[in-house]
Amino acid sequence: MAQPVVLLGAGRDVCGEFPLARVAAAHPVLLVDPSPPASWARPYLAAHLAADPAEEGTAGALRGHPVGGVLTWSSRYLPAAACLAARLGLPGLPYETAVTCADPPALRALLDRHRVPTAGPGDTGEEVVSAETVVLDDEVRIVALTRTTPGPPPARRPLRHSVHAHDGLLHNRFLRQCVERAVRALGLTHTVAHITVRLTARGPRVLDVVPHPPGDLIPLLVERATGVDLAGAAATLATGGLPDVTPTRQRAAAVQFAYPAVTGRLTHLCLDPAAAHEPSAERMVLTARAGAPVTAAPHAGPADRLAHWVATADTPAQCVRTLRAMARHLTATVHPAPRTHAA
Repeated sequence: MAQPVVLLGAGRDVCGEFPLARVAAAHPVLLVDPSPPASWARPYLAAHLAADPAEEGTAGALRGHPVGGVLTWSSRYLPAAACLAARLGLPGLPYETAVTCADPPALRALLDRHRVPTAGPGDTGEEVVSAETVVLDDEVRIVALTRTTPGPPPARRPLRHSVHAHDGLLHNRFLRQCVERAVRALGLTHTVAHITVRLTARGPRVLDVVPHPPGDLIPLLVERATGVDLAGAAATLATGGLPDVTPTRQRAAAVQFAYPAVTGRLTHLCLDPAAAHEPSAERMVLTARAGAPVTAAPHAGPADRLAHWVATADTPAQCVRTLRAMARHLTATVHPAPRTHAA
């Protein structure tokens, strides 16, 4: 029988459904979350424990529940997951590593101490990619690269993520060395990591290290493009196994997010069902409801997203064409918020 896993926090973003479904397909999942699970999460849960994972006593509350592994894909709960895994004698991040990765200034300081190249103020105008990495003992495998198109400043929220199994940067030794040095500096072993790197004229520079499966449907893109299951790999590692992360596909996949053009109240949101018939269309999902307050893209957060849609094809260019075609099937109306005038 598959070993049950504890998941600390599922989040409210429907993008979390795909990784949760992948884990639940192989392991019974016990969710520890102070809030009731979202409707999309319930079908994948064996049980729900209403508790704050960040508080002491979670291990005691799990008494009577068999636990084979501890997972989280929330940076907020990284220290709690490390602490709980250690108390239960299960595989997990060292507590000090988890605390460092959950604290951006501490992470930057540690990487600097280990002479890992990090991005500075003069490196803001270059390309950003994320290395989807699986660490198996001393082996660091970059299984995919995610290229992100950012939105307008100051928020610069992702507008699009794309993954291509044949991305040329997968063979860039300087990028690989940068990722490996970050992994070594943090002492990461037996984990899935999302390592964001800025490509600059001075070479790759690390921006962030997230030692858990990424959000924003990136695990879906990686699976559709390469066949590698990041969430499943994380669950296997958390229960003491070694996952098979050999690529089985050679394709491309991309997701695009829609944000409101103005700040105000969303009064109308409609998706033409014809979107599903666009060539290479994977899915298109509305993520907001009429009546909700929304913030325009320059200052928007993930909760302001109106919809997302996914395309899979043989090349990134084909994915982009499909994403643009699908966008035409979405209509939204926002009643602008009243402007405030300085006295």
